[in-house]
Amino acid sequence: MRQNQSKNNIFYKIENLNWPLISLIITLAFVGFLMLYSAGGGHFRPWLLRQMTFFTIFFPIMIFIALTDIKAIHKSCYYLYAANLLLLIIVDLAGHNAMGATRWFRLGPITVQPSEIMKVFTVFALAKYFYSIEADQITKIKNLIIPVLIIIVPVFFIFHQPDLGTASILLITGVSILFLAGVRLWIFVSAGISALIAIPLLWNFMLYDYQKQRVLTFLNPNSDPLGSGYNIIQSKIAIGSGGFLGKGYLQGTQGQLNFLPEKQTDFIFTMLSEELGLIGGVSLIAIYMAIIFIGIRIATNTKHQFGRLLVMGVMNIFFLHMFVNIAMVIGLIPVVGAPLPFISYGGTIMATMMIGFGLVLNIDLNKTSEVKEA
Repeated sequence: MRQNQSKNNIFYKIENLNWPLISLIITLAFVGFLMLYSAGGGHFRPWLLRQMTFFTIFFPIMIFIALTDIKAIHKSCYYLYAANLLLLIIVDLAGHNAMGATRWFRLGPITVQPSEIMKVFTVFALAKYFYSIEADQITKIKNLIIPVLIIIVPVFFIFHQPDLGTASILLITGVSILFLAGVRLWIFVSAGISALIAIPLLWNFMLYDYQKQRVLTFLNPNSDPLGSGYNIIQSKIAIGSGGFLGKGYLQGTQGQLNFLPEKQTDFIFTMLSEELGLIGGVSLIAIYMAIIFIGIRIATNTKHQFGRLLVMGVMNIFFLHMFVNIAMVIGLIPVVGAPLPFISYGGTIMATMMIGFGLVLNIDLNKTSEVKEA
């Protein structure tokens, strides 16, 4: 009976959604709610209530994207990329400035950061481009001009905001798509050598003073313990003091006494580790790894290049955000703006992840479907 159901039937699609993946996403969001409640000192305001609202809005959008006809999704790739690129340009020209950066624009009470969503739409556009050309054409240099521009143009505008963290994640994600699509290795080696040669130019002429200071602080946090080194020093103190089992939920001293900066966004993993200890931190990472494993399995089971690249691109964004955020707060890399997916406070990062995983769920439903219109 089940085999006779049409794959276009909405109930068939809902039944065959990847519910283990959806359950893990809900679990992550619930952990985020708990930590934002703690970050607010045991209150729903100022962060938890808004985060729950974001989730309530974007979770149905994720399911809607998952159930949408894959041909309509494929058809919309370039349009969505172009629209979001236009928003990036608008932000660059007339965006809202906060903390020395122009990354947002306001729509009434809502603040939108197009650079976050741009990561998913860049993957979207690259997946469609490489699906549209033959495999033996990918290795030709002339066919790399368009995908390189698809990556470089938004990276330029995001870097100019300035937002080095988001620009770096977008660049790495774009390059990974080129590699997965089959671009020859010697091109990456040549680009890597060129990047190394360009480091002095980047340092002297492109990086802002505060970005240089972050690198210097990473190398020696104690050089300015009350200034640029304060954040990472407090983060290490909090994580170290959590020990194996943590100090207990709502009992973290560094977080609850406001020694920990940006505890609701970039440093929320620090707060979690202080209160829930090594066990809590490792458990959270295990959930992230389970999601990544499911994503890779979906990609490998997908029969068309469009779906494989799209899923791997979204999983790359997800992994990089997780890795950069955790590595940053434990002092393995310089401090950059990279929220922890589904845990850090923020509507735009929630929207980005929900849109991305809506696409992953859609590809999972349409692993063997025709992508293009007949």
